[in-house]
Amino acid sequence: MINLALTGFVLLFLALGLRRSFIWVLAYLYIDSLAPQQISWGFLSQIPVSLIAFLFAFGGWALIDDKRDSRFTLRQGLIVALLAYCGLSTLFADFPVEAAAKWSWVWKALVFALFLPLTLRTRLRIEAAALVMILTIAAIVIDGGIKTLGGGGGYGTLHLFVTDNTGLYEGSTLSTVAVALIPVIWWMVRHGTVFPRSKLTVLFAIALTFSCLLIPIGTQTRTGLLCIGLLAILTLRSVKHRFLYVAGAAILAMIAVPFLPDSYTKRMGTIENHTSDQSASTRVAVWMWTLDYVKDHPLGGGFDAYRGNRIKVETVATQGEGNNVSVETSEGYDQARAYHSAYFEMLGEQGWPGLALWLWLHLLGLWQMERIRARWKKRSGPNEQWQAPLASALQQAQLVYLFGALFVGIAYQPFIFMLIGLQCGLWSYLRRIDSPARHAPRRAVPVLRTGAA
Repeated sequence: MINLALTGFVLLFLALGLRRSFIWVLAYLYIDSLAPQQISWGFLSQIPVSLIAFLFAFGGWALIDDKRDSRFTLRQGLIVALLAYCGLSTLFADFPVEAAAKWSWVWKALVFALFLPLTLRTRLRIEAAALVMILTIAAIVIDGGIKTLGGGGGYGTLHLFVTDNTGLYEGSTLSTVAVALIPVIWWMVRHGTVFPRSKLTVLFAIALTFSCLLIPIGTQTRTGLLCIGLLAILTLRSVKHRFLYVAGAAILAMIAVPFLPDSYTKRMGTIENHTSDQSASTRVAVWMWTLDYVKDHPLGGGFDAYRGNRIKVETVATQGEGNNVSVETSEGYDQARAYHSAYFEMLGEQGWPGLALWLWLHLLGLWQMERIRARWKKRSGPNEQWQAPLASALQQAQLVYLFGALFVGIAYQPFIFMLIGLQCGLWSYLRRIDSPARHAPRRAVPVLRTGAA
């Protein structure tokens, strides 16, 4: 039944694009995020449905869509440079076969981020893209939230729609994305026009936010807890009653702690002392190896260059209390361990030039969203209330991602490049509609002349 429903929904999505070609763009957002071809075991699993949707989206824009208002921005130029650099590094990768496998999906994420802003010519299109991203990821988040409430959580054991622990279905990645999505959810509730604000939409947003907060508990990922803490701090900037907000958050945290499973609280306890945890110690060792690696390979080693590492891991365990404390140090060796950090992932694979391009792409986005927020926040016109809040929501989502990416290798995660595409589309659209007023010529004031000069 699930197979038939998914197949019918995807085919309907693609058929609707025959009436409005932009729907094919939305279809790709849905397919690339949810991966229905992995959930299905029938027709969808036998065809490259993601590539088909990508070709439909690009072909519909190139052949049918109006391109008069499309603009190419500086950040899109940075994506082109990063795409070219990654493609070149793949040709000279340390592990050519593995690098080619990763390149097969990375290029699609980069090209779609380059292409998406060209299609976001109106507010409705920007909102529709954000809405599809929310609802698609909500399907995964709600599934995980229900299973967490039912006691089905655990580190690496929260089974979602698929058993494949990759993409958005990887625990730390999903935790980061779920928390990052919360500001965009509430912007949609307050300013969305597709589903105007009502009791039903507010209740759905509350339930979805609760599910997003449950994901780090269900997956038992430390990254998710840290992202929740950062989002709580970022929200202070926009709330009206900060004292009540802080007091309410503290009360909710105290109420929630007794209900958390022991396995979750014990795992979160390793945040304070990473040397007692094998996983955390291994990450630090891999990061040190990466820094040593780029000394001899400043241009990086191509995708999956981490497969060449061999690291020494030391863990320190303490037992007892007070004066009766014993410390045990153990050593071990490991090899081919992943970076577990987007920053070190970029550094090890693309070297210093690739890391510089990637950071420039993200930092420029934070700056552009801040510019939009400053420019539009004091406007009071009837159609000028949604721009600054959307820029703030996208900025907060990006900051949560960048923070979570410190501990997860998600440098090329398609979700963040879709978010970048939204930012580029918003920046280009607002510059276009605001430029006539900004550059309007001043009228000459007539001078009344009397008598002789």
